[in-house]
Amino acid sequence: MANSESVSVSQMWQADSQRTTLFRKEQSGVNYRIPALIYINDGQTFLAFAEKRTSSSDHDATLLFMRKGTRQDGTIQWSPVQELSTACLPGHRTMNPCPVYEKETKTLFLFFICVVGNTSEHNQIQSGKNKALLCYVTSSDNGQNWSSAKDLTESVIGGEIRNWATFAVGPGHGIQMKSGQLIIPAYAYYINRRDDKQPHTISQSFAFYSDDKGATWKFGERVTTESCECVMAEIIDKESRSHLYCNARCTKDCRVESLSETSGKAFGTPQFPRNLVETGTGCQGSVLSIAVSSEQKSTSNTENWLLFSHPTDRKMRMNLGVYLNKSPLSGSGWSKPWIIHHGPSGYSDLSICEQPDRFACLMECGEQSELEEIAFVEFSLSDLLNIQ
Repeated sequence: MANSESVSVSQMWQADSQRTTLFRKEQSGVNYRIPALIYINDGQTFLAFAEKRTSSSDHDATLLFMRKGTRQDGTIQWSPVQELSTACLPGHRTMNPCPVYEKETKTLFLFFICVVGNTSEHNQIQSGKNKALLCYVTSSDNGQNWSSAKDLTESVIGGEIRNWATFAVGPGHGIQMKSGQLIIPAYAYYINRRDDKQPHTISQSFAFYSDDKGATWKFGERVTTESCECVMAEIIDKESRSHLYCNARCTKDCRVESLSETSGKAFGTPQFPRNLVETGTGCQGSVLSIAVSSEQKSTSNTENWLLFSHPTDRKMRMNLGVYLNKSPLSGSGWSKPWIIHHGPSGYSDLSICEQPDRFACLMECGEQSELEEIAFVEFSLSDLLNIQ
């Protein structure tokens, strides 16, 4: 377990004691995967999303499901599991939940992809024939009711889709930047050439974005190196300039980072932080921009810090940890991880809480396999600072 020796027994117990299972694998083999989490300040509400699958395979995904959490008397009360019946298209499976909240109109967008039947991502990559559609639903009452699904594929991606073997959003949350721009992280398997009708592809991260509160959407340029499932966060420097940070899955032994000075329209030179280990052939992670006190800002070159969650083992999806970066523009400021689950761990998503220095993580985890459950855990900034 990478860096696990730095975590005390008391820290381990503190994380485990707060864990709440929201989605659990059924005896029939039905399981839940691909967590996404968002906290809506306006309604003081957590929304936790996941895919339901009839097996462990990606191509056996069905629909998205949700649980709603509100704090009462110091504890979070969670609604029953709810099927998002409008977040689908006939003949397609729904995958990769990616929520983002537009604060001015108080509109929650839930992005996802719809994929034809049981066509696997591998089949699309091998054939060079995309079968995924870019879709979203909206809610104006904090997830109580949802609109019908809207397919943006033709209007947003258009003819460029012929150069993508397949693509997906997130998974995990999107963000709204200080300027009001909405950002949805995404990746595509770009067809860079065909030999004897066989496509050669490279996975590359990019962003879908909206400058008009979600009325219209566009996509930016891809990160210039191999990168896959990605997460994004805004970094504000001391001069109040905005930087869009991208952290992506990779087949190398560490993550890929890149900054955009154009709010996702283009990304700069990729960086490879050696202390953010990648797991095996890669695993999704999550990143979160957090507000800090004036005293904490004095030690940093930015107005905010970053959190990052990911399995910490180099070979297996094990021991989910949260890293802290107090100087996110420096490129090498990541701390050792604070382990919030010892054992099998997979995908995760981070969120703020209503209290300033508290955060939440929705994670795939279990005792024998990371597919056993999706659990919710809260932690504090002091937990991370204690291991610095």
